[in-house]
Amino acid sequence: MPVDIDQQLFLILNSANSPFWDELMHFVSMIPVWIPLYLGILVYLGMAYKKKFLIIILIIIIAVTLTDQTSLLIKNSVERFRPCHEPLLQGLVHTVNGECGGMYGFVSSHAANSFNVALLSLLLIRKKWFSVSILIWASVISYSRIYLGVHYPGDVLCGALLGACIGSGMYRVFIVTDRILQQRKYPPAPLKGG
Repeated sequence: MPVDIDQQLFLILNSANSPFWDELMHFVSMIPVWIPLYLGILVYLGMAYKKKFLIIILIIIIAVTLTDQTSLLIKNSVERFRPCHEPLLQGLVHTVNGECGGMYGFVSSHAANSFNVALLSLLLIRKKWFSVSILIWASVISYSRIYLGVHYPGDVLCGALLGACIGSGMYRVFIVTDRILQQRKYPPAPLKGG
C-alpha cells in the first residue's frame, strides 16, 4: 500500500473517535485482557486432543515466539515511524492516554500475534462459531491499533498476514509431526515374501 494512501486511510480511521471508544479500544488492546481467552482455548485443546496436547503446546510456543521475533525483526529492519511518532502528522493523530509505543510500527505485533492465535486455533478447533468469533476478535484487536494512533492500516494488514501465515504454517507442522509419530507408533506390517 503506497505510503500516502496508507497515511490518508489512517487519518480517516483514526479521526472517528469518542471517549467511549477510547476506553473500549484501549481495553481491547491490553495484552492481559486476552489471557482468559488464551486459557479457554488451551483448556478446550487439552480436552479435545488429550495425548497430543503436549505437541500442541510446543507448536503454540514455537508459533508465538516465531511471530513475535519476526515482527520485531521486521520493525527494526524497516524502521517505519509509528503514526504518533511521524513528524509530518504532528497534531493530527488521536492517541489515548498519551501512549504511543516504540518508534517503529511496521509490522503490527498485536495484529501478527492475534491472527497467529486465530488461524492456528481455528484450524485445531474447527467449529464454525469459534472460527467466526476468533477472526472477529483478531480483527477488533488489529483495528484498535489504528484507532489508538500507533499503527497505519498497512502495518496492521501486513502484521495480520504474517501472523496468519505463521499460524497456518505451524498447523501444518503439527499435522506432519503427528503423522510421523503415528507411523512410529504403528509401523506398517512387513511385506510377506516368498
